[in-house]
Amino acid sequence: MEYTSGAASWQKVLRRAVVGLLPRRPRQRRPGWSIGVPLIAAAAGLLFTTTATTAGGTALREDRRPQLTQLIEDRRVQVAASERRAAQLRAEVEEETATLADSDGPIREQRDRAAASRQDAGFTALTGTGVTVELNDAVRRADQELPDGATNDDLVVHQQDVQAVVNALWAGGAEAMSIMNVRVLATSAVRCVGNTLLLHGRVYSPPFKIVAIGDPAALRQALAASEGVQMFKGAVNDFQLGYRETVSTVTVPAFEDSTALRAATVPR
Repeated sequence: MEYTSGAASWQKVLRRAVVGLLPRRPRQRRPGWSIGVPLIAAAAGLLFTTTATTAGGTALREDRRPQLTQLIEDRRVQVAASERRAAQLRAEVEEETATLADSDGPIREQRDRAAASRQDAGFTALTGTGVTVELNDAVRRADQELPDGATNDDLVVHQQDVQAVVNALWAGGAEAMSIMNVRVLATSAVRCVGNTLLLHGRVYSPPFKIVAIGDPAALRQALAASEGVQMFKGAVNDFQLGYRETVSTVTVPAFEDSTALRAATVPR
């Protein structure tokens, strides 16, 4: 046992001696550090330069909210002063116009003429005897099946159907007219998007009700003479669309849409 232990001790001593005689392996340098350090230094320099330029010689954390608040308050005061000035000028113009109208005969006459034309122009409500026409889509069957030979377009009221009724009523001497209780003029445009009606920027769904004040006999005669109205009545018989025509005392509201001139041409 002593010999074996001694042999092991001598082996350890010999191994250490041999290791001490061998040259040490040099440590390998990691190539990433040689490239990364310059890049980090360049990025830091760029960051410092950008910060200095942005700051402009001031602290980046300087609170500029008081300056912005003061700027907003200054602009608010300026706007309020401009609004007061505009109101004062409008009042002066109205005062001068009223003074001239009272003292100048021609101006007073034109104002009275304009006031008398409001009814004819459609800016006052009217009540009288007239005709009401109601157009409606066909009633769909419970099984959603279409009638023989029909398409979906055959079962709804179209733009040309509404236009045919409106044009016939104007031709029959209508004094005032409304569609869906909205006053329309001879220049009002009737548009349909799908089976909905677009009138003065508002959308309406069927049934579409058209009311016209005038001689009932003349209005109904004009409807009977209209080719477009008769075509719709034919579709009523074929596809069960809705058409109803009644005579009664009706009220047409005043025109409430914008009267601003959007386009004009010079007559030649």
